[in-house]
Formats: sequence, structure tokens, C-alpha cells
Amino acid sequence: MNQKNRKVEVVPYTRDWVKQFEKESLRLKQVLSDLLVNIHHVGSTAIQGMWAKPTIDMMLEVKNIDQVDLHMDQMTSLGYESLGENGMKGRRYFNRLAEDGVTHLTHLHVFEHGSVSAIRHLAFRDFLRAHEELADFYGQLKTKLSTQFPYDIESYIEGKEVAIKKIEEQALIWWYEN
Repeated sequence: MNQKNRKVEVVPYTRDWVKQFEKESLRLKQVLSDLLVNIHHVGSTAIQGMWAKPTIDMMLEVKNIDQVDLHMDQMTSLGYESLGENGMKGRRYFNRLAEDGVTHLTHLHVFEHGSVSAIRHLAFRDFLRAHEELADFYGQLKTKLSTQFPYDIESYIEGKEVAIKKIEEQALIWWYEN
């Protein structure tokens, strides 16, 4: 099944997302422990109370991004598909799908420790955690877009872009001030 047929589903927050993150963190530590600096739960499933697609977004900070490429066999053995940089220089991006080959279980972003991209992800998450009204707005926007584009993930993502950029700008200012 291709991306166009993938159902865009936004659901209420559940504490199970934290448990799923913790379980997956343990699995990743087993194969990447020599590279890891930090493992972070990022994205909407990391923000208590936020509606989200039920895909766990994770971000790993590693000592050396190029060393990740030496662990592809181990990542494959955990069920991850490597998508390379996937449009973001200095990143390694992985998907982990359910047995149906369609449902996205985990999106894994790997960056070098302290990189600008890593900070952007953390600032966005922490800013929404600290600003409930913006988190509510963002959750409502995603819910509306998932209803508007139930089988068009590209339009769903495009519909969030302006809001993400505005929130990210505020988040980075807030991050560096705090």
C-alpha cells in the first residue's frame, strides 16, 4: 500500500505512548549504546494531552552521525527502514512499520549531539509542553486536517507547515532565553 492510501488518523493522548517510547528506547540502546548521547521522545505523542497521530517520534543524539551508517544491519533487525537523510542534511531517518506494512509505529530522527536540528526538535516539544494554549491549537489543527485529508498525508503535512514554522520561531526564542 502506498503513502496515498495510508489513513491519516489523529487520536486523543494516551499514556501508552510514554510506555511505547520507553520500550523502544531499550531496544535501540541495545544496538546503538556505543554511539548514544541521549534518547528523546519528541513530536506530539510526547506532549501530554495533545491529540496526535499514534506514531512515536523519537530523536537520538549521537556522538558521530556517520557512525550510525555502520549499524544499518542492527537497525534492520529491529524492524527499521533507513530513509537516509530524508531531506534534512545531517540527519539519519528511520521508519518502523507494523506487520501490516502500512501503519507507522515509530519515526526515528538521529542527529549529532547539540546540532541545530536536534535543538529545534527539543525546543518545539518543550515550548508546546510549557504553552498549553498553543498545544491545544496545534492539536485541533491536526485533527481538522486529518478530517479534511483522511488519505492524503502530503496535504496533511503541508497544512501544518505554516503553524509549525510560527511555533518553531517562538520556541527557539523561548529556548535560548531560558
